[in-house]
Amino acid sequence: MYKLATTRNVVVYFPRFRSLSLFLQSPPPPPPPSSFIPSRFFRTNGRVQKISCFKDRNASRGSSKVTKKLRVSNNFLDDKDLSHILWWKEKLEMCKKPSTANLIERLDYSNLLGMDTNLKNGNLKEGTLNWTILQFKSQFPRQVLLCRVGDFYEAVGIDACILVEYAGLNPFGGLRSDSIPRAGCPVVNLRQTLDDLTHHGFSVCIVEEVQGPAQARSMKHRFISGHAHPGNPYVYGLIGVDHDIEFPEPMPVVGISHSARGYCINMVLETMKSYSSDDCLTEEAVVAKLRTCRYHHLFLHTSLRRNSCGTSNWGEFGEGGLLWAECKSRHFEWFDGNPVSDLLLKVKELYGLDHEVMFRNATVSSGNRAQPLTLGTSTQIGVIPTDGIPSLLKVLLPPHCRGLPVLYVRDLLLNPPSYEIASKIQATCKLMSSVTCSFPEFTCVSSAKIAKLLEWKEANHIELCRIKNVLDEILHMYKNSELNEILKHLIGPTWVATGLEIDFNTLVAGCEVASGKIGEIISLDGEKDQKVNSFSGIPDEFFEDMESVWKGRIKTTHVNDVLTSVDEAAEALHLAVTEDFTPIVSRIKASMSPLKAPKGEISYSREQEAVWFKGKQFMPDVWTGSPGEEHIKQLKHALDSKGRKVGMEWFTTVKVDTALSRYHEANAKAKSRVLELLRELATELQFHINIIVFSSTLLVITKALYAHVSEGRRRKWVFPTIVESQKLEDGKSFDKNCEMKIVGLLPYWLNIAEGGAVHNTVEMQSLFLLTGPNGGGKSSLLRSICAAALLGICGLMVPAESALIPYFDAIMLHMKAYDSPADHKSSFQVEMSELRSIIAGTTKKSLVLVDEICRGTETAKGTCIAGSIIETLDRIGCLGIVSTHLHGIFTLPLNLKNTVHKAMGTACIDGQTKPTWKLTDGICKESLAFETAKREGVPEIIIKRAEDLYLSVYVEKLLSTEKFAKHEEFSTYINGNNLNGTHVDSKEIVSGTSNEGISLANPMEVSHKEVESAITVICQDFITELQRKKITPDLTKIKCFLIGTREWPPPMTIGSSTVYVMLRPDRKLYVGQTDNLEDRIRAHRSKDGMQDAPFLYFLVPGKSLACQIETLLINQLPNQGFVLSNIADGKHRNFGTSNLYV
Repeated sequence: MYKLATTRNVVVYFPRFRSLSLFLQSPPPPPPPSSFIPSRFFRTNGRVQKISCFKDRNASRGSSKVTKKLRVSNNFLDDKDLSHILWWKEKLEMCKKPSTANLIERLDYSNLLGMDTNLKNGNLKEGTLNWTILQFKSQFPRQVLLCRVGDFYEAVGIDACILVEYAGLNPFGGLRSDSIPRAGCPVVNLRQTLDDLTHHGFSVCIVEEVQGPAQARSMKHRFISGHAHPGNPYVYGLIGVDHDIEFPEPMPVVGISHSARGYCINMVLETMKSYSSDDCLTEEAVVAKLRTCRYHHLFLHTSLRRNSCGTSNWGEFGEGGLLWAECKSRHFEWFDGNPVSDLLLKVKELYGLDHEVMFRNATVSSGNRAQPLTLGTSTQIGVIPTDGIPSLLKVLLPPHCRGLPVLYVRDLLLNPPSYEIASKIQATCKLMSSVTCSFPEFTCVSSAKIAKLLEWKEANHIELCRIKNVLDEILHMYKNSELNEILKHLIGPTWVATGLEIDFNTLVAGCEVASGKIGEIISLDGEKDQKVNSFSGIPDEFFEDMESVWKGRIKTTHVNDVLTSVDEAAEALHLAVTEDFTPIVSRIKASMSPLKAPKGEISYSREQEAVWFKGKQFMPDVWTGSPGEEHIKQLKHALDSKGRKVGMEWFTTVKVDTALSRYHEANAKAKSRVLELLRELATELQFHINIIVFSSTLLVITKALYAHVSEGRRRKWVFPTIVESQKLEDGKSFDKNCEMKIVGLLPYWLNIAEGGAVHNTVEMQSLFLLTGPNGGGKSSLLRSICAAALLGICGLMVPAESALIPYFDAIMLHMKAYDSPADHKSSFQVEMSELRSIIAGTTKKSLVLVDEICRGTETAKGTCIAGSIIETLDRIGCLGIVSTHLHGIFTLPLNLKNTVHKAMGTACIDGQTKPTWKLTDGICKESLAFETAKREGVPEIIIKRAEDLYLSVYVEKLLSTEKFAKHEEFSTYINGNNLNGTHVDSKEIVSGTSNEGISLANPMEVSHKEVESAITVICQDFITELQRKKITPDLTKIKCFLIGTREWPPPMTIGSSTVYVMLRPDRKLYVGQTDNLEDRIRAHRSKDGMQDAPFLYFLVPGKSLACQIETLLINQLPNQGFVLSNIADGKHRNFGTSNLYV
């Protein structure tokens, strides 16, 4: 099952298995059971491969032997290598630094390294380091190659130029012109260098050298340890460290094609070995996806050149112009053939993958899903961050919610789910809003990170514990009766997000198995019997550095033998040090010589990882046979690993050296065993990769929805009623228009609790033709309706008092249009292009919102174009709004059946016309243009002249209009074609505040059961008294709920008066009351030592009652034997100070 390949003097063996063929059916075999990769192996694509860089090496396979003479290196390039050289020359042309330009002048493009063999250090003869680097470069010719050389990672030739330009490194040897370009970074700076290179779009191949002594005059063996790509970091060596790396959002390779059905965008994730396809897209939808997706590489299919206009020059006319303008500003490559299979071949070539590697199709059938948002829609409501546009994304989640949950909500809005999935999401949010139990912490781990660490077997014990937390939280939700239903509802949304179809029972069973496997191996809380050794006379830092890197990771039962060996070796080392060094130290301490006093101690040499004697002036001038002299005679100078003297002050003995070698050998064996067990566990977990990825994604979705419900309740948003398009028995939809009704609609960027906002009620059964003054709220109304409709069809809460929202198949918002000089288009051309796309994608089940139509051209023709577009939308029968200042539309002979005239109202206050920002019936021809100009600081003389011109030119038209106008106190209207009325509501809502509370003194740890019992006893008489007085008849008893470690309160506590008790780690209690329990707990746990503090809470009707019970508990809990940390708070009120209620 092994395949032999030869490439540029390199003999390669690699197994023919598939590495995580996107959640493969059988995982790859485990790596060799050792702490390092043997010299004859290198790693590529998650597997160990064999390489030989020396002459006349025999390679065997099975029982047969194959001997192949390696090719002699030459400087002739084939056509494929030439294309790579040209690719690098394009990259080098973009370099701007003078130091880089100096290095580029020394390049010679006769080989892939760009190395001039006539310069110093330019030897490319077989067996040299440069020759070895060239062999690796030929494997990945479009990746920057960093080769480990001692304590540095070095690059030569073209790669050195890239490092100097983009990683901020200085060239080796300065700017001398007689040497090849060389640059590099210290080992400790590798991560930063990789981040700099990948940030600029480069992929990096890292070559490691096998650590340890090498034979004299022989080159160290090297192997490819991994790769770093944009969005796909380097993970080699993470299994043996305690720190984590930041794992960015995966960056796919994107391919775009075109067919008769529309545009298609294919995204390939190398990390996950998966791809997905979205077809039947509009041009704007494709551009929106490109704007919101940080991708690694862009491929354009040749079908884009054959657009519907029949031109060969893509983007010359009409369709393709917006997309072409977006793409030509980025780096891309053309490809032909099959848009999917040939794109996958490009990906394999880009990442250096074998052709046998399989990619899983993660595409979820679009079914009856709504169309993805267009670029204009997503930017005008702030789903894509846009200057000057209020962000919808920021108001959906609380400020502390970041990372993966935010990305999920963003993708949900950009790609609205089907009606069935939206219903599941809404049902989940409603359950979250009503449950009373506490929620788990929801551990969010990138599924791409999990997949890569397990594939490369680099998951350390920290990541494995996180994976177990993910699985255990799924099981916690399964076992909790209230959370169980939430878990069931989330199966569907998680399927859409991952493309993995896993039913509920399979998920639970898989989580139990995978969690059990981790629990069998990993030491979750640290094994108490795996303490780091400590002996008197030996610095503790020595044992800490040697043993802390592997102890406490694995359960003792799996490493008991190596643990014993390490402990015995440590004890033997202690004995040797005590016998050989302690007498000398004692002699030195006893010395009373006033001049040139001897110095000496047992010290730890961290660099040499050794414990030696360090001293000076301790040799006796005359040997008298006094204590310690014999031990001094046994001393010898300490040597490093290369046999060189460490220093004149460091000494050792044969016995200590022997004991030290024994300890290091035992320690290395133990560390190797731990890493071997971790890799074996990673191999086993690959069998459950589907379950793990599904679970991690499910928790990300759960946390996102939990955060949304919490923020929605704080903002007093509501759950809309989502109405699916009704169908007849034969499957056809009713011809009757659907209805959307939103009562008390609020602009999403305003907070109800802050007051002052104008609410509008929108009852829409057809198309609205909207007029109104400048600054009258037309644009705000369109944005508000668009956001509410989008949130509704995604299953989320909306900023209104109530809402009935049909499931639209498309939501399209067109606002201001700007010119596109790069595409040679005026603002009117851009507007027409967007409106063409909107009309082409509109059905009677769509919502179309167009603001100030046809504003970019001359009035007469623009009015006629606008009238024709309105007729078209009216004929389609969609819901929507078209706003305009082109009042000539009302004089056109339009054929309208379903269009209603609406206006943004105005009012005359103190002789001035001002907007009311309320939606009303009719037509408003008052623009308030002069008032707006004056308010914005336009000089009075200009405005006065404008008024004179207006009266002189338009006075006859004004008088003619007044004959038909009906003047009213509130607004000026001309009624026409009204098919529907509109109601206007305005409310002011005032929010409340919150307060704080207690603690407990007990020699034993406080039990929440004891506290709960005490609360019940204290409050019961008080509640009885309140019921007798009929003050709070609804409150019959106190029911406490526990919020444990790594748990959070349910969203239903937000906006509800709550009394809580914090059980502090110092056995004290803190009593408080609040209207936002989650924020209060977050504040408490942010303090030092309080991160794991549990809480008890109960709900009460009203803030006044909460304050009373808070004071009662503060003053009465000490009488029950508890000590409070905030006892002084109870002295601010006299209520509850007597024993009347006990």
